[in-house]
Amino acid sequence: MNTPSPSNGQMSQVIARDEIHLWLVSLELSEAYLRYLWGLLSGDEQQRADRFHFERDRLRFIASRGTLRCILSGYTHLPPERLRFQYGSSGKPALSEDWNPSDLRFNLSHSHELALYAFVPCHEIGVDIERVYQVQDVETLARRFFSRREYETLQSSPEYLKLEVFYNCWTRKEAYIKACGDGVSMPLDRFEVSLALNEPAQLFSIEGSQAEASRWQLHAFVPAPDYIAALAVERGHWKLVQAHWREQQQVEQLLCT
Repeated sequence: MNTPSPSNGQMSQVIARDEIHLWLVSLELSEAYLRYLWGLLSGDEQQRADRFHFERDRLRFIASRGTLRCILSGYTHLPPERLRFQYGSSGKPALSEDWNPSDLRFNLSHSHELALYAFVPCHEIGVDIERVYQVQDVETLARRFFSRREYETLQSSPEYLKLEVFYNCWTRKEAYIKACGDGVSMPLDRFEVSLALNEPAQLFSIEGSQAEASRWQLHAFVPAPDYIAALAVERGHWKLVQAHWREQQQVEQLLCT
């Protein structure tokens, strides 16, 4: 892919020590802007993109990783193509220490045409976003993957609410797993989250320990119609800040001139 080189400056972003910044970004991008993002990716990211079997998945990977670089550039004041990442044992990305003197942490998730990014200083964080679509048998899935109490809560919910309850549980569990960096090594039934619609998002226990669960906070929200999302972060007095991504439109204008 050929890469245009617009001469725009990166938008500067400042995050306070008690803030979590959330970015919701569309992955439905123009061909010109995707070419621009492709040129920002590292060689290994481009190889990962080319391994996707379906073109739709390849383009969404380019969009999500390229946008991550652009947003991080605003926080670090470094060109997006120069940023370097390191990965945990389960593949969780982080900025390489040499490129991250302020210890900015982040996580991202994407589903269908939307991506969700979360940034916080000095604390572990995880996010998950899911587009809500009909699942054939949510009770069977819940019995297989959720704890007994979670399964019983879903089972006792009204039929018309079971799908929403299921996604509440799923996104909260995924957000916590991504925050602690355990990935697939942490079975979903080894920790419990709230999922009933009339109770706030929280971790009840981790490996049977309520003390360990108290180290973490969960936040649940609806980022867009037909989507459910959750955020897990180490406990603190956080201000959630919804950030707005406008650089895409600015770059596209340059690409089209």
